[in-house]
Parts: sequence; C-alpha cells; structure tokens
Amino acid sequence: MASSPTPLAILDDYASIAPSHFTSILPSNRISLTTFPTTLPPTDHAALTARLHPFTIISTMRERTPFPAAVLSSLPNLKLLLTTGPRNAAIDLPAATAAGIIVTGTLGGGRSDGSSAQKRPRGYDATAEHTWALILGVTKSIARDDAVVKSGGWQSGLSMGLRGKKLGIVGLGRLGGSVARIGVLGFGMEVMAWSENLTAEKAAEVAEKNGLGREQIRAVGKEELFGTADVVSVHYVLSERSVGMVGEKELRGMKSGAVFVNTSRGPLVDEGALLAVLKEGRVKGAGLDVFNREPLEQESEWRSERWGEEGRSEVVLSPHMGYVEENTMRNWYDEQVENVERWLDGKEVLNRLN
Repeated sequence: MASSPTPLAILDDYASIAPSHFTSILPSNRISLTTFPTTLPPTDHAALTARLHPFTIISTMRERTPFPAAVLSSLPNLKLLLTTGPRNAAIDLPAATAAGIIVTGTLGGGRSDGSSAQKRPRGYDATAEHTWALILGVTKSIARDDAVVKSGGWQSGLSMGLRGKKLGIVGLGRLGGSVARIGVLGFGMEVMAWSENLTAEKAAEVAEKNGLGREQIRAVGKEELFGTADVVSVHYVLSERSVGMVGEKELRGMKSGAVFVNTSRGPLVDEGALLAVLKEGRVKGAGLDVFNREPLEQESEWRSERWGEEGRSEVVLSPHMGYVEENTMRNWYDEQVENVERWLDGKEVLNRLN
C-alpha cells in the first residue's frame, strides 16, 4: 500500500512564489502542500503550534516566524525545518536538536548541481542596494516630493548633497564593506566605521578587499561615529549582546542634519529612543527597513505619525525588503526543495545549521 504524502507547510511567503518551486515534488505524491502567507503574532505560541502541529516539514522565511524552544517542543511531528539564509537567530537551534528536528539554511546560489534558473549576477548585494535606496530616499526627499507633486504642488524644500560628507558604518562586515565602497566610489564620501572589535588594520583590510585605498575606511570609536557622521548606516549581526546597541545616547548624540539608516535588524536599535528622536526632529531623518516587530501592527506609530511635518524628522519606511530580491528568493526556495528531496530520499541534507 502506498504511503501517504508527507505534509509540508510554507510560511510567510508574502510574494506567493514558493509553491511553484515545491510543485516539482508534487507529481510523485511524496508531499502535500499547505501555505500560510499571513504571519501570526510572534508571542502567540498557542496559535502557532495549533497551526503547525500536523506538519512534518516546514518552510520558513528568515526571521518572519520565530521558533523558540516553547514552540519547537510542542511540534512532535516536525522533523525538518527549512529556513533561508546562512543563519536564523529566531530559531532555537539547541532546542531543535533536542527535539530531533533537522534545521537547514540556504546560501543563495541555488541547487547544488547548478540547475537553478536564477544565476547570481555579479555586482552588489541586494541589501547594499536597498541601503542606498533608503539613503537617497531620505537625503533627496524622494517620497515627500513624490507626494507633493502628485497632490498638485512643486518644490517644497532642499535636498542634502553627499559629496564630501561623512558616512558612518556600524558593523564593517561584507555588507558594511559594500555600502562603504559605494559611498566612496559613487558619492565621494569619507567613510568611518565602528564595531566592538574593529581595529585600524581590519578596517584597512576591508577597504582593500573592496577596491579602496587602505586609508579610505577609518576605524573610530562609537561616540565619534555617531557624533560626526552625516549618514549612519547599521550593518551589525543581531545577537543577545547586540540587542539595543544603538541607544538613546548614540541617537541623541547625532548631528542635527544627520540621517540614520537601518537595513540590518530592528532590535539592534532602541526603538522607543529612535521614535522620540524623530518625533522631536533632532535629526534630518531616517530610512528604516527593519523593526522590532514585523509585520508592523496597523496601529504602529511608524504608520500613524505625520513624518516630516510640524517639526518631525523625515522618515522613509520599507517592509523589510533588503533581501527580497527575485534571484535570491528563487534560489533560496530551489535550495529548500533540494533539501526536501534529499531528506525524503534518506540522503544527507545540505547547509545544516544544527
């Protein structure tokens, strides 16, 4: 007698592109697909476990749905948890291991045999591109001016030039280095960087790796970076130690004409302090792609405030789109499908995280 299909749940696929990848397995009757495009509140563990209790395999997207120990221990049927990206801080890996759940990630290159249709082109990372979209969106008042023109108005203020200005990079890893490179070569900016263990030699090495002169990225202290940069861009890895690393002191220490951009993770920043600084108009503006809670609640102050009016700072928001680039997303799902096939065949999975 033929065995029944293995139940697989797809979570948080806002763009509805995952099913077309997993359907390659459907004809064999080896899996049955159920999609849940709406993200449940992260604190509602009961609703999440009730939703996911029947499934043996779960496909999740980055940190959109957290999997703490309390949830993982309540999913006795779960055997394979597929996430995207090389890490996921929202999954309790020790708890998954204790529960006998295999957790896999993705690297973004597509299937291991090279058969993925989406080839990774040369150039900058999608998040680096998005970072600069937000920087330009705020400094050039793109969103505000778009609304003004469409409502019948015309020029409503002055834009901020970038040439010769100071760019402060918080977290000089791969993404921070890419953003720094664009700042220097694309806009003629002076770049400084800070992270907890950054040295002058390491900053010089990152500059050299990105095709810059060794002196073109300068390692500085945290206070100097926030106090002197015209644009501050956050590219730090979220961990228990880095939560709230950008706090009231740093934000209130910024120059009045400065711009703050975060395309990394919301909890790196004290959100209450950032809201207060922007409501008071203490800086020129902010470009934000990430938030403490995602998706944003309908009543969130980020949605309701009249930014750029009555003394408030300019604010440009995007719904965590830094990594949501077509080639990357399709390659990630191709990698997930390959791991499902390997797991069903009893083979070793790729990019295992635990």
